Amino acid sequence: MIKCIIVDDEPSAVDILKIYVEKIPYLSLQLATTDAIEALTFIQTNQTDLVFLDINMPDISGLDFAKLTQNKAKIIFTTAYSEFALDSYKYNAVDYLMKPVSFDNFLRASQKLLNNNNTPQNKEPVPDEKEPVEDYFYVKTERKGKISKVMFKDILYVESLKNYVAIHTIDKEQIISLLTMKEMDERLPFNDFFRCHKSFMVALDKIKAVDGNEIIFQELKDKVPIGATYRDSFFLMLNPKILSSR
Repeated sequence: MIKCIIVDDEPSAVDILKIYVEKIPYLSLQLATTDAIEALTFIQTNQTDLVFLDINMPDISGLDFAKLTQNKAKIIFTTAYSEFALDSYKYNAVDYLMKPVSFDNFLRASQKLLNNNNTPQNKEPVPDEKEPVEDYFYVKTERKGKISKVMFKDILYVESLKNYVAIHTIDKEQIISLLTMKEMDERLPFNDFFRCHKSFMVALDKIKAVDGNEIIFQELKDKVPIGATYRDSFFLMLNPKILSSR
């Protein structure tokens, strides 16, 4: 997940961006505020990967804000003034969005960060004896007292079952656990797993084909639906891997 915050002195602009963030499965909103000082304080004590930042604000300008947070988070600027565009890129901005911000442009800007692997979660440490790469977790199952080890590479997809999730694996096992999709979102590597529906998350490397609005897997006959809300972001995720003659 990309942990993001929204900073804009206009409440209506904040509300619009909050709606956009909620539509994109790999974005996790940590803070939405009209107070730039509050946002600066938050970033000092909380991991933040991305800031959607207005430039023209009263207490502190977006450009000054970016100077103070240059090494702590990536920036996507939002503004109604095109003359700030050149200045914004001095701060290694991911993108620059003109207001009113459309969802299409917002999605494309967010996708840039994902494709460039610029977030701290994507910068995996070099494996050594002291810090091995995490590739599994343990979950408490529906059977009382039983804890199961789940390797990330064995997961095909995760399904929401109201208060539970079902983890479907390549050996056709279904592990039921008292977890939420949000918890799975936050724990699984976001560049390997993708939320394609409000009730489903899939392992990208296990996809055999996409047929209309259904995902087909290599190991199972199961098909997982692609939700309308997630369709655009799902195909944007796949686009870099799609070969085309055009």
